[in-house]
Amino acid sequence: MTAIALTIAGSDSGGGAGIQADLKTFSALGVYGTSVLTAVTAQNTRSVTAIETLSPAIVRAQIDAVLSDIDVKAIKIGMVGGVETIEAIAGALKDWDRRVVLDPVMVATSGDRLLEPEAIEALREHLLPRAMVLTPNLPEAALLTGQPIADNEMQAARQADRLLSLGASAVLVKGGHAKSEMSTDLLFDGATMHRFESVRITTTHDHGTGCTLAAAITAGMALGLEPGTAVAAAKEYLTAAISAAGALKVGQGRGPVHHFHRWWLA
Repeated sequence: MTAIALTIAGSDSGGGAGIQADLKTFSALGVYGTSVLTAVTAQNTRSVTAIETLSPAIVRAQIDAVLSDIDVKAIKIGMVGGVETIEAIAGALKDWDRRVVLDPVMVATSGDRLLEPEAIEALREHLLPRAMVLTPNLPEAALLTGQPIADNEMQAARQADRLLSLGASAVLVKGGHAKSEMSTDLLFDGATMHRFESVRITTTHDHGTGCTLAAAITAGMALGLEPGTAVAAAKEYLTAAISAAGALKVGQGRGPVHHFHRWWLA
């Protein structure tokens, strides 16, 4: 039986993040990828120069078309746009069985907010309760909870508890924005905290890391893995993809991770 996953996200014309990163990740991990586009971005490794969002109606139509015909086992939700698009996604997924990975794309690497306050509230109300795994980075966890950015594990745990109380089944607080030597992600499920550590890799080839990690978790869940096992496998895959990324030599800015590092090197 073919394992199939769906990504709902925006397009990255540079190929390193968004829909493109998700589909590459699915393929690299042996999962057939389907997709729903929410926005088109004009970007490369140096900057984003334009964004055009698709109508909520066409976003809903894409979801309905895929789910009415294809046996999707897990869904990743990334860039969602505005309130109406969030409501359209939630409406289309109202009968879904919660094997959903929600990557709340809310804060750019520059620190700029990518969602307006009303869209953040809509995401919190309509999509967060549908998440089997929520994957915020530290700034995103802070925005979702209305608290300062956590600077230790105790604070991260309190924010995760708050997000669990809003309906998520498990919360993976990503430590990529921390200052420590180790890159530590913390998975909370209401009963247990799981730590996933790797040595922090100093590189300029890290575009698409958040998308790739969430897509890898989704792929694992499409293959039948439980969330903790899927996160562990995804963390291992992403670490290797970052380590190999320098061989790609794509663009003049922050290059992408190497999604196909197991098969070829530039």
